[in-house]
Amino acid sequence: MTTGHLAVIDMQRVFADPASPWAAPRYADAAAGVRSLLPAFAGRATFTRFVAPAKPAGAWRDYYAQWPFALQPPDAALWRLTDEFTDLADTVVDAPAFGKWTPQLAARLGPADRLVLAGVSTECCVLSTALAAADAGREVLVVADACAGADDDSHVKALQIMEMYRPLIQVTGVDAVLAETGP
Repeated sequence: MTTGHLAVIDMQRVFADPASPWAAPRYADAAAGVRSLLPAFAGRATFTRFVAPAKPAGAWRDYYAQWPFALQPPDAALWRLTDEFTDLADTVVDAPAFGKWTPQLAARLGPADRLVLAGVSTECCVLSTALAAADAGREVLVVADACAGADDDSHVKALQIMEMYRPLIQVTGVDAVLAETGP
């Protein structure tokens, strides 16, 4: 049985809603993968949420000038986890940044735990989290079929980039992770 902690990255309404400018078209596919993984990580899963800062600083000012719809408080509807995950998220960590490898997430892992990543968006928040965790010396598994990107091409390219970081980052699938975790 492998040790690990599942980080479910940004399974939020803003990425699920097809009318959102930040929609991940294959959100439902990623959600299905996450649902498959959750039972194997009971008590060892953290959900994250991307939220806007109260007052953007630095380059984030230009970012939010491009995306003013997103300048909403953390309790706004667009930042909520989608309904299917609301009751399953025992621990939720918010961050006003793409990368979710925060001290709060790091503290949830044991010393030998792998970080298992699933969620959206593969080429943004998943990639940023994977690279930061790998830089911190953490072994990272990215579950490709439990992730979704802004489009299929971006998703595939991000997975290819992360695969170049082996052995620090490994791209895998739901079935392989479940086979390792055992009954």
